[in-house]
Amino acid sequence: MGRIIWLASYPKSGNTWLRAFLQNYILDEGRPQDINRLTLLSTGESGASLYRPFMAEPDATLSAEAAARLRPAVHRAIAGADPQRVFVKTHNANVDHAGTPLVTAGVTDRAIYLVRDPRDVAVSYAHHLGVSHDALIDLMTDDRAVSGDNVHKVTEFVGSWNRHVESWTAHPAWPTMVLRYEDLLADPADGFGDVIRFLGAEPDPPRLARAIRHSAFDVLAAQERERGFVERPGAAALFFRNGRAGQWRDVLSDRQSRAVEHAQAPQMRRFAYL
Repeated sequence: MGRIIWLASYPKSGNTWLRAFLQNYILDEGRPQDINRLTLLSTGESGASLYRPFMAEPDATLSAEAAARLRPAVHRAIAGADPQRVFVKTHNANVDHAGTPLVTAGVTDRAIYLVRDPRDVAVSYAHHLGVSHDALIDLMTDDRAVSGDNVHKVTEFVGSWNRHVESWTAHPAWPTMVLRYEDLLADPADGFGDVIRFLGAEPDPPRLARAIRHSAFDVLAAQERERGFVERPGAAALFFRNGRAGQWRDVLSDRQSRAVEHAQAPQMRRFAYL
């Protein structure tokens, strides 16, 4: 059985960008990888189809509690699909639910965790869900917050931004690399080069440069405009809308930015956002 390399983040923190980079670097086909085929080298753990083989009634709607209990079996099946290591995206906080860990230690190799300024997350995630900034700021403070429709995707236990970040980074039980989204934007060669080293290889400079170029935000956005993106939710006009750092300064009011800073202060201080 293989082992899982978790690609973990709070929603709208750069997870898809990381997956695109890894696929471009590993396959290195001389052209940008199709964003609608990112499952060639990575998979999500929340797809409802992964859970149905373990359900007594495969056509039934899976409750949040039932999904949590089935996760270890699903994670073992994902790990068993590759004899070595498999990249798996998750937005779950690294916590227990219904008495079951949402991240299965027994099949985990390591994790890469992406963290992003929660004020920018509030702007991007609100657009993604089609809700107001105030509603999203409230959602980011809720330790019980979830995502998923229980039809195409089972429930993901996202929780608050503060708790999510802490759960993955404060006391990791396996090797964990933490990347700030803003640092990747400022120096992608340095950040993504460290990703390759974390995975056990020395990055090849020309190959690294190609992968960074082929997974740049404007390339991903152009692909979405031309062919659409299967992971775009119906509420969002675009998935790749604005990848820059600090956009919250032009969008959030002083009251809204202060609300985020007050609610998320502990982890914002840890990662130099305050």
